[in-house]
Amino acid sequence: MGLFRLKGFPGNGNFRHGIHPPDNKHLSNESKVEVMDIPKIITLPLLQHLGVPCKQLVKSGQMVKYGEIIGEGEAFISASLHSPVAGKVKKNTMVTLPNGMHLSAISIQTEGEQVSYKRLWDEIRSKDWPRDCISIYDPLTIVKVIHSSGVVGLGGAAFPTHVKVTPNDTRMIDTLMINGCECEPYLTCDYRLMKEAPRAIVAGALLTARAVSAREIVICVEDNKPDAIQKLKEATEQTVIKIAILKTKYPQGSEKQLIESVIGLEIPLGGLPSDVGVAMSNVGTMAIVGRAIIKESPLTHRVISVSGRGINQPKNLFVPIGISIDEVIKFCGGLTKDAARVVAGGPMMGFSFSDFSTPVTKGTSGITVLTHDEIKSDEETSCIRCGRCVDACPMNLVPTRLALAARYNNTSIASQYHIHACFECGCCSYVCPAKINLVQLIRTGKKLAAASQNL
Repeated sequence: MGLFRLKGFPGNGNFRHGIHPPDNKHLSNESKVEVMDIPKIITLPLLQHLGVPCKQLVKSGQMVKYGEIIGEGEAFISASLHSPVAGKVKKNTMVTLPNGMHLSAISIQTEGEQVSYKRLWDEIRSKDWPRDCISIYDPLTIVKVIHSSGVVGLGGAAFPTHVKVTPNDTRMIDTLMINGCECEPYLTCDYRLMKEAPRAIVAGALLTARAVSAREIVICVEDNKPDAIQKLKEATEQTVIKIAILKTKYPQGSEKQLIESVIGLEIPLGGLPSDVGVAMSNVGTMAIVGRAIIKESPLTHRVISVSGRGINQPKNLFVPIGISIDEVIKFCGGLTKDAARVVAGGPMMGFSFSDFSTPVTKGTSGITVLTHDEIKSDEETSCIRCGRCVDACPMNLVPTRLALAARYNNTSIASQYHIHACFECGCCSYVCPAKINLVQLIRTGKKLAAASQNL
């Protein structure tokens, strides 16, 4: 665990196991957020979140305004969808997301007078975020606005935020933890948000804490982001919000590891943060919550990173949901000659893809482009039972057993070794000397186990 110490908190700023991959943040962390132009076409899948797809509310040929709701999240675990442009609805199209899901999507052709994207970004990074009005918002009203605004977790999981903040009499929340660790290599969008828009994050955190009746608010940041920490300290002056500075380690940003690092509590397998009185969210999500409630604006845009040695100009961008990844890559100068793999997200937990017409979704935290040298790997060999995957696994699982169970379709063994507790962080694959793609096998094993339960 090392000698790291966390001042003012029960935890010690660290967690068991994990790894230290090169973070490669230097490629984009000094690039200020740039605002992309308004695209000619927007493509919006009806499922951009965990849960049930939203119900389409618009028809082909219909004109829509910026911010208009075009898909309603009727189910409790769902999220509404809003147009990031003014334009005409075209015939629905089918899209394939990087995770392999085939989805129906609303296509909108930009027409008419448009809202200024630069104004939207200036609104978020403004210093004009009031704090004295937080108490005027009723907790249930905050939850209702978060729901109607289509807010989901922007850290990657895209879980509908209103579900996390809905009051629950059986699980009282003591602490709201805001994740600003951004431990995934290459990605720097959260870092730039913390530097450029800390007051929006603070406003969203205060509102969310009011919704869940949390007595404590903690923004958690790894110690490799001193500039962001300083900006947050300035923005949180004269508030109840605390800053927890944690050891830089992967996957520090995972909710269970973060709770262990800060509070010193362990969530049992199958448990949730709420089981130990914690609500968890991401810094980007908090900025959007603040904007949704105080500025009365739904989730239509987000900040993403485009990084890696395979992209000519690594950048951090403010983009509309639904813009094609092809346009994003072109805005960053295109791919280099030695670009070999494009990943939605970061290299540890992201998904490789090749269809650049794929749209940016609410859950797209970034695009990472790796070169041939970076993905060069040796041929897979047999497991040598070295135990490195066990030592690295932050969930105390036995990845090699899970992978073998998946390879031989043994769902009983997979369930016995808690395959669904794996959150696919990639630590096991990273350290495996036999170059076995353990994460991919575990993903397959999860699908097999789920299918066997539905028989």
